[in-house]
Amino acid sequence: MAGPTSINEPFARSAMGLVELNKRQFEKFRSYIYKMSGIRVNDNKLSLLSNRIRRRLKAGPFTDFDAYYRYLSGPDGHGELEHFLDSITTNETFFFRTQRHFEWFRDQFLSLVLTEERRGERARSLRIWSAGCATGAEPYSIAVCLWENRYRLRDWSQIIVGTDISEDALREARCGIFKPRAVEAVSERRIRRCFTPADEKGCWQVRPELTRLVRFEHHNLMTQMRQPPFDCVFIRNVLIYFDRDSKRTVVDNLINALAPGGFLVVGPSEGIFDMLRPLSRLDTFLYRKPSGDGP
Repeated sequence: MAGPTSINEPFARSAMGLVELNKRQFEKFRSYIYKMSGIRVNDNKLSLLSNRIRRRLKAGPFTDFDAYYRYLSGPDGHGELEHFLDSITTNETFFFRTQRHFEWFRDQFLSLVLTEERRGERARSLRIWSAGCATGAEPYSIAVCLWENRYRLRDWSQIIVGTDISEDALREARCGIFKPRAVEAVSERRIRRCFTPADEKGCWQVRPELTRLVRFEHHNLMTQMRQPPFDCVFIRNVLIYFDRDSKRTVVDNLINALAPGGFLVVGPSEGIFDMLRPLSRLDTFLYRKPSGDGP
């Protein structure tokens, strides 16, 4: 194994095994993370990043941090990149987080699209995108709102697409099983109607009539969404670790993914409000694309 690059640079190993990234390694890894995902790792996250990378070293035949970086950034590291990004992202999420957003969707948004359909201004079709959906609580919350309007939306095509950069989070989302903490904001009535008990630990399984409304796909927000346009896009509690340049790229991709007249629901921590000028501001969390724009 190669030694340190200078007398002042600490070794990455000790008798107890790997300790933490040295400054050179930390800069290399966080530059690579930013390049591949748009996520900016702050200066004070050296120990956290070191801990997360050590977990990946234990999962493969890597002798040290440098060996892992060479593999990760090399031609054979694509599959490992997904696991690596999984290890450094946080995927905890809850049903009906920021209740007001879902009340708007269930009541005003759905009433509006139903009125537009009656006027012959749109087809009986809804496409919703939950961008950065983590383990799926947000798209399933949207599915609950649609299911509660199932008689009004009879004969409508309804598709919710939940995307995330973490394959581990997506696998968990597809299972549709959530711990008690994730459903604390769900009313008892909704629990009874939309979930079934999953195990003796108090976990809950989303019912099939809701899971079939949602499909989960891997997607990096730094790249364009290669799908038909969406009537509504949710982007909430996702961009907190992105710098302004990365946020601007993501915002452009989100706006391009909106159908003319489509709505963007924004979380309070995204820090993108001054980047949304092509859209009309309807509320602190709500923006709309002009109807005359292309998809």
